[in-house]
Amino acid sequence: MNKENIKKVVLAYSGGLDTSIIIPWLKENYNNCEVIAVSGNVGQADELEGLEEKALKTGASKLYILDLTDEFVNDYIIPTMQAGAKYEEYLLGTSFARPLIAKKLAEIALEEGADAIAHGCTGKGNDQVRFELAIKSVAPNMPIIAPWREWSIRSREEEIDYAEAHNVPLKITRETNYSKDKNLWHLSHEGLDLEDAGNEPLYEKKGFLEMGVSPLDAPDEPTYITLDFEAGVPVALNDEKMSAKEIILKLNELGGKNGIGLLDIIENRLVGMKCRGVYETPGGEILYAAHSYLETLTLDKMTMHKKQELSITFAELVYNGQWFTPLREALSAFVTSTQKHVTGKVRLKLYKGNIIKAGVWSDWALYSEELATFGEDDVYNQADSAGFINLFGLPIKVQAEVAKKNEK
Repeated sequence: MNKENIKKVVLAYSGGLDTSIIIPWLKENYNNCEVIAVSGNVGQADELEGLEEKALKTGASKLYILDLTDEFVNDYIIPTMQAGAKYEEYLLGTSFARPLIAKKLAEIALEEGADAIAHGCTGKGNDQVRFELAIKSVAPNMPIIAPWREWSIRSREEEIDYAEAHNVPLKITRETNYSKDKNLWHLSHEGLDLEDAGNEPLYEKKGFLEMGVSPLDAPDEPTYITLDFEAGVPVALNDEKMSAKEIILKLNELGGKNGIGLLDIIENRLVGMKCRGVYETPGGEILYAAHSYLETLTLDKMTMHKKQELSITFAELVYNGQWFTPLREALSAFVTSTQKHVTGKVRLKLYKGNIIKAGVWSDWALYSEELATFGEDDVYNQADSAGFINLFGLPIKVQAEVAKKNEK
């Protein structure tokens, strides 16, 4: 990439530490180029406050703020939840937001006639891959600038030094300088004391958790909820019809209050290293639990087992930034097919970080109390099982007979 040809750059802009200093850095290192900032609203709420003023003050020519919340929920979160996809227990909150943001970023870059796209992802993280693979799916020949792979800055402390020297306002201090990512699905925490795997997360420290409370601080009384699903999509909470987005937001409130959704994990990053993070996903954990519970009632054995097997592949594709691939699309088509009869109601009890099953109902239930009962019934002849066992165990019997014959 010839720097002399870079006159206009579209930047993925969150207003956080990394992207805040990238605007002046780009102008210093790329011919005082025009910088157009793009922020995708995926539910980060208060983080969007004052963003336009800040972007313009630090050198951007304009800022796009795109409301992506409905698309994020309907086209990314719900299909991933239906797949039951978890990456090493992680509910993929950052992972499936990045492809959507990057797709919109690339579309605006093409509309604006930009010469390059820039992002603030570090060279150690997964997000650089997620952003750039999504950009390639929309604008395959667009140059990409990743300052973390170019500049001399080597730490978040040095980033703060740069920000102070360039009068870039920050909402963080050196003491609260966790690396965070927030959207309507989750909040992640990395860095500082969490880099030592021997340190317990500061769940009870005021200000650490933002979406809820520690289970120790949750109420002593349980909260009962019901969730209704139609074809695998949540459609009502506590018998009140709502959109999937509204349900997630309300579940965040209920789950957070009850200490639900905390995950402390040492995960295997795509780039080859392990990293330690703490995630808050209160509504997401409840939604996954309810959906999975309903599937135990409505999916046949072979479909459920194959779906569980493929959920690992689905999660890896999402985690690795391969959302816009034929395999992910094919897996989503399979998942959609499996959801045809995942319709019904689930009741759960939330109590001090626990999600306790409290009942499930469906007109498509494959469970039959009449068949499963330990009491007397007229629908199952227990004597039939003898012939089944003889046929099912025939290969084992033949193997044993052959082994004994050859022993002699």
